[in-house]
Amino acid sequence: MDHAKALDQISEIHKHLAKSEVYRGYRSLPVAISGVVGLVAAWLQAPSLGANDPAGFVIFWAAIAAASATIGMSEIAFNYAFRETAFERRKTRLVLGQFVPSVVVVAIATIMFVRLSAALVPLLPGLWAALFGVAIFAARPHLPRATGWVGLFYFGAGAWLLWHANAAPSPWSVGGTFGVGQLFAALVLYWNLERRNGWQP
Repeated sequence: MDHAKALDQISEIHKHLAKSEVYRGYRSLPVAISGVVGLVAAWLQAPSLGANDPAGFVIFWAAIAAASATIGMSEIAFNYAFRETAFERRKTRLVLGQFVPSVVVVAIATIMFVRLSAALVPLLPGLWAALFGVAIFAARPHLPRATGWVGLFYFGAGAWLLWHANAAPSPWSVGGTFGVGQLFAALVLYWNLERRNGWQP
């Protein structure tokens, strides 16, 4: 058999395996900590920031989102760089790639809303939550089935926030939503992966 053809077949087998297996890179502890960061940030943010400085509100929560994402992804990044095999890295890229389109849309929408009018900023917390729900559903085939409930939570919260977006956004519209959502996601990960199989570095 042609060696190049055999290698291509092995690569295809790895791709199919990566699509069918549950991804175990996410851990409950970093995800839970990212949720706590959101709740603490909501408590610390001045309630008047959304009304008096809409651009400052967006900058504040963009920074918190970046910090939370760094915490939530820290173990994945470490394992990818130092521990994972080539097959496991392919799986990691596949799963994280499901989140990229929603993240890009969030970034573009946020920049455009702030640029066009401060009056559009109250729509952003709901939009952020709804698009995060889209990202979760995109990655759900590679995650525990119960992750779908987390996606539904973000969809529901996003819809509610958009419906009530006629007032200045409160800190809890972002920090409360994502804090509770990430704690919920951490519980799902622990209950469906770590509790049954034990934690493995």
